[in-house]
Amino acid sequence: MVIQLLATLIRAVWVSIEVPYVRRFMVQPRKDWDKHSGLLWDIANALEPIGMILGFTDIGRIRTGSSLLASLGLSLLVAGIAIRWTAIHTLGKYFTGTVLIKDDHRLIRAGLYKHLRHPAYTGALVAHLGLGLSFSNWFSLVLSSVPYLLAAAYRIRVEEKALSDAFGEQYIEYSRETKRLIPGLF
Repeated sequence: MVIQLLATLIRAVWVSIEVPYVRRFMVQPRKDWDKHSGLLWDIANALEPIGMILGFTDIGRIRTGSSLLASLGLSLLVAGIAIRWTAIHTLGKYFTGTVLIKDDHRLIRAGLYKHLRHPAYTGALVAHLGLGLSFSNWFSLVLSSVPYLLAAAYRIRVEEKALSDAFGEQYIEYSRETKRLIPGLF
């Protein structure tokens, strides 16, 4: 129960820091680059608390190795948030809650972006997987990871199209040199 409470607290702190940060750089886009990908992310955010609530019950409890699983999950949650915040910090004002290209936009290839095109999504996916595992519950695991995986997959396609349109050959070359989410693999 302690790990689940700690994971819930960490998730609450994560949201309370990230949401205001995203809002401070919001601009009105001239073009709809987002294609409703932000809405899918919002739906994933709405589903996750259901899994967390179920995680505090016996419904769907994973019994085998649950304390080890919960500890691993908590570690992944913290590691994922660290990866995400490092990527967000690297992007600075170019990190937004929706896919958009700003007037002064430039392609970032420093920090984690030397190796991955979407390290903020990598961090988010690792963190959400960790959150689900920390509850040692099948419902928590599914509702904390699958919706985000689907939202990220769609959003990555939308974002790569926008970046390719905006930066042309420069982005295509960058795509050839880097992986999307997992260094050296994918």
